Amino acid sequence: MAINTQPIFSKGGSIQWPSTPLTAANTAKDGTGTVATLFTAGADGAFVQRLVARSLGTNVATVLRIFINNGGANTTAANNSLVAEMTLPATTLSEVAAQPAYELPLNVPLPAGYKLTATLGTAVAAGYQVTVLGGTYTQ
Repeated sequence: MAINTQPIFSKGGSIQWPSTPLTAANTAKDGTGTVATLFTAGADGAFVQRLVARSLGTNVATVLRIFINNGGANTTAANNSLVAEMTLPATTLSEVAAQPAYELPLNVPLPAGYKLTATLGTAVAAGYQVTVLGGTYTQ
């Protein structure tokens, strides 16, 4: 099998997020249960640089858990791997003060069809918008 001796760079940017903000609790640490798909790699794979979580209002403290899924059903624990966690503090809605952005560097290549999924440790009221910044290897 030939190996690649040249560095590979993404060809186009890819910015993805779930269709609805994260609000539900899931205490499973194996990627099963209620999860949100944050990012899906294309036919030639992708590179995920980082994710940004933003509170959408008043929330209790929680933890954001990030899993890599191998493209199979997330209901099978063997298809998921917990790769990162980030503490999200309690937030209060304000119309005069900005909510902080919480950034988590990932810098991981994803093979074709692999996904990043996420859960919250406790249920929150307003929710979190999680945006993933990366690139695809083809367009």
